[in-house]
Order: sequence, then C-alpha cells, then structure tokens
Amino acid sequence: MTYEGPKALLTAWVSLVSNLLLTLLKLIFGLVFHSTALVADGVHNGGDVIASVATIGSMKLSNHPADREHPYGHGKAEDLSTAFISIILIAAALFLTFEAIKALFAPALPISVWAFGAALVSALSKWLLYRYTNKAAVRYHSKSLRATASDHLADIYASFAAAIGLGISWIGSILHIPYTHYGDPLAGIVVSLLIFRIAVIMIVKASNVLMESSVDAKTQEKYSAVILSFPEVKKIDILRAREHGNAVLIDAQIRIPGSYTIQEGDDLTEAIRSKMLQAYPDVEEVLIHINPWYEDQELVEPDSVPHLDHK
Repeated sequence: MTYEGPKALLTAWVSLVSNLLLTLLKLIFGLVFHSTALVADGVHNGGDVIASVATIGSMKLSNHPADREHPYGHGKAEDLSTAFISIILIAAALFLTFEAIKALFAPALPISVWAFGAALVSALSKWLLYRYTNKAAVRYHSKSLRATASDHLADIYASFAAAIGLGISWIGSILHIPYTHYGDPLAGIVVSLLIFRIAVIMIVKASNVLMESSVDAKTQEKYSAVILSFPEVKKIDILRAREHGNAVLIDAQIRIPGSYTIQEGDDLTEAIRSKMLQAYPDVEEVLIHINPWYEDQELVEPDSVPHLDHK
C-alpha cells in the first residue's frame, strides 16, 4: 500500500500554514478597506484552514497499519477527508454567492488599491501553492493532497475574480465610469459557481470510492490484458477492481486447463499476481480464484459467477 511519507505530510503542513496566513491577510485588508469580496474570500480561506487540518489528520490515520477491526487498513480515511473538503467548498460557494448577491443591492463603497493588491498577492500565492501541492500529490499518490490541490485551484479562481472585480471597481471610481461597482459582486457569483462545480466533482469521486465502485473501464482493460498475457488463462469469468484509499484491490476468477495440478494453478496465480504488482505499483492486492476449463466442452458456470459475458 502507498503510505504517506514525511515529505507528503510536509506538503500538507505548508498548505496549512499558507492558508492561515492568507486568511489573516484577506480578512484584515477586507475589513480595513471595506471589501466585501475580500472578506468573503477570507472566510473561504478560513474553510481551507479547517480542510488542511483534516488533510493532515487523514494522512496520518491512513498510515496506520491494518488491524483486527480494519483488516484492509485505513486507506479510506483520505476519501473521507476529500468528501469533508468538498462539503466545505460547497458551503463556501454558497456563502460567497449570498455575499455577492447582497453586495449587488448594497450602497457602493470606495475601493482601495490596497485591497486590489491583496487580492492579486493572494491569487499569485495560491497559484504557487497549487503547483507545489499538485506535484506532490502526483509524486506521492496522495488523494488528500490532490483534493487540497483542487481546493487551491478553486481559490485561484476566487482570488482572481476578487482582483478583477476590485480592479474594475477601483478604475471605475477613478474614471467615474457608471455601474463599475457591480464588477466585484458579479465576478464573485461566477467564481462561486466554479467552486461549486469543483466541489461536486470531488465529492462524487470520493463517494464512489466509499461506495466500493469499480475503477474505470479503461483501467480495468489494462488489468485484463495482464491476466490474458498468460497463455494458460483461457477465459476471465470475473474481474473486479476497486480503489481503497491510495491503493487498488483486484479480485478475479479465471479459467485454466482442468488437467492442471493444484501446484501448477498456484504457481500460475502467483505469477499473475507478481506481474500485476510490478506493472501497476498502486495495486496492493490481487486475489485470484481458478475454475477448470476443458477443450471442446461446454462451460458450466458456477453459481459464484454472476452476469457472465458468454463470448
């Protein structure tokens, strides 16, 4: 199984500290310079702080070895964390939408260049954090870091939208352009919808894993190819593959010649397992059940084989 090493945890800690600093920056500048968008973005960042704490906790929990109560380990802790982060993002998107709509009907307030600058600094910081976290998520095969990277990406949209809205309002106030004060709340509504979309995609993926859904068809075909690369395998009755945290668990039922001895069958299944683990490092376990195959004889499928594809 893929375990979260110290470097992966360091990435999560960097995200936590960065989110905390950015939250303080946005809230202070937003409150001092009366920027609704910046305050709302700061509250959104406050949710990211909670999400970062959840990420670190889930990564440490997923490292715990299997025990009697959890024989398959604690890998799904990361999927629970991803679902939790998604809920925070959805709540943040709804809050930002509410604040933006409220700002549309509120009296226009003067926009400070300092608030505009704070939004730009936040957007740039989040872009750097996204690049850093996303690379770490790919390198360490971490779902929690991948969810955190998606959160940073949503923050980039939010911060850039706040910067664009503040910039339009600021320039409009200087040049006395009518209706430019609507730029800030309108940009906030657009970004809220983008954040909501990202959150829904994340929570659907996490829910699929928690509900034991299969890996996608293309990945399953790759696993089939490995098994069928052994000429002794005449047919695959069943192939199931599911994600478990950062790992994949595979179980299969195959048909091999009925003349094979138990030892020969065992040697074959061990060879298939070894090749699968070598070809796909994220695969943690391969369980194979063998059924007999006889040439020129009609197959009598066992009751344990559901929904057979007779080919």
